[in-house]
Amino acid sequence: MVLSDGDIRAEIEAGRIVLDPYVPEAVQPSSVDLHLDNRFRVFRNSRYPYIDVREEQPELTELVEIRDDEPFILHPGEFVLGSTLERVELPNDLVARLEGKSSLGRLGLLIHSTAGYVDPGWEGNLTLELSNVANLPIALYYGMKIGQISFFKMSSAVERPYGSPELGSKYQGQSEPTASAFHRDFANGADPKEEARR
Repeated sequence: MVLSDGDIRAEIEAGRIVLDPYVPEAVQPSSVDLHLDNRFRVFRNSRYPYIDVREEQPELTELVEIRDDEPFILHPGEFVLGSTLERVELPNDLVARLEGKSSLGRLGLLIHSTAGYVDPGWEGNLTLELSNVANLPIALYYGMKIGQISFFKMSSAVERPYGSPELGSKYQGQSEPTASAFHRDFANGADPKEEARR
């Protein structure tokens, strides 16, 4: 069940959904508009010969910050990580979906490639996977509307919310665009072939 605007406001007022900062005018019929932070993680392609998902590659990306009135220029075909201005917290019985704004999609801006799902128990700013599929550069600005988040009621509260120690949640509490931590799956001794057989 997707929460309506009234239900979203009620959950926020009860403290079950946290959006910080929260702007009441951002509530839409079945979602809440989210805004772009001023920090981006850009890829430095000359530092490694390729991306190795098994290895930590700390020099692969670099954090850059723009001033309040300065545009961040996203070039055609470019992929960078951004972040929502809002910190989001979910209770154990709600899941959320992050989607782009239609008006920005019509300009060729994609805000996530696969990471649109927000687990129950999540706390932190959401990392955005920003891609420009247009033929012209796109100027992005701090504080602009960048996406929308909708909320879904689960059949029951989860037993192990995101961030539970036994889950090995990689991004709980993040406050800036966060690089991939996929290499930890290999470092923890997990055998992907064995997991695939299960």
